[in-house]
Amino acid sequence: MTGRRRLLRAGSLVAALLLWQALTSLDVNLWLRFEQFPTAGEVAAELVRRAQRGEYWTDLADSLRRIVTGFALAAVLGVATGTAIARSRLVSDLVGPVLEVLRPIPAIALVPVAILLFPSNEQGIVFITCAAAFFPVLVSTRHAVAALSPVWEEAVLTMGGGRWRVLLSVVLPGALPGIFGGLSVGIGVSWICVISAEMISGEYGVGYRTWQDYTVVDYPGVFVGMATIGALGWLTATAVERLGHRLTAWLPRPATAPAGPPALRRPFPNPGATPPDPRASNAGGAVFEPARRLSAPGAERRNGVRGEAPGNGGRAGRGPAPQGTTTGGTRT
Repeated sequence: MTGRRRLLRAGSLVAALLLWQALTSLDVNLWLRFEQFPTAGEVAAELVRRAQRGEYWTDLADSLRRIVTGFALAAVLGVATGTAIARSRLVSDLVGPVLEVLRPIPAIALVPVAILLFPSNEQGIVFITCAAAFFPVLVSTRHAVAALSPVWEEAVLTMGGGRWRVLLSVVLPGALPGIFGGLSVGIGVSWICVISAEMISGEYGVGYRTWQDYTVVDYPGVFVGMATIGALGWLTATAVERLGHRLTAWLPRPATAPAGPPALRRPFPNPGATPPDPRASNAGGAVFEPARRLSAPGAERRNGVRGEAPGNGGRAGRGPAPQGTTTGGTRT
């Protein structure tokens, strides 16, 4: 990423903060009501105050631990299950219908199920986080594996490779771009569900602390929690995308257009334009003629003169041969 793009992204965040500060400071109340919103300065001051206490960092570490554990389980289970469904008709018939029935159920709706199944709230929250990220990874992996060309697999089998060799050398590397697309979606959904689960049944964490601030009408604290969740989600999603780029470095990347004055750039051809005639005159007035066909191999040796066509004894353009001479070995 160039420095100009980084500056543009930072400028967009600064502009959003300035707009927030202006709307809340002026108590704008048109259709949206901003008079009860805390200003950006008040939220920043509250963030600095909480960052000096250990309770804030404890909640942050607890939420991160739940996310990493649940997301790692969802990644392993989702990739394995999606690959098995795409590669095996038997697994698709046995497991596919059950998963399709469970997939539309929101993960946050599984909170009562988690409370009944698991002995502790911590395990239930990890389960909800795993369930939230599992289905995006499953669907993306299934489609990515099913879209692979069978030519690659046949080539490995022709060279003596077995099923494990096909899986490790063809299927998983070829499906990596699609798999990481599902992982990027899954990490965002995981944050949504882990915060919701912490608000409902948690005892600590960023979501739990944010809900407690809301119950005591501490709106700057609520916005601190929201800002913390957004920053953590951005960092984890960026880490997943960077890992995906590193593991798929073998993929061709789109080339960036070279910067420079427009006069120095070569214009793209017009698809509707008529191609130039190669016999057209150039600037000096010379006429380009199509190249003449070369004579058959060995014609020079048969004629005795290099580069002359057979049949005229090397006297092309100089008239007929005089009487008594030989032409190509024949007396005239």
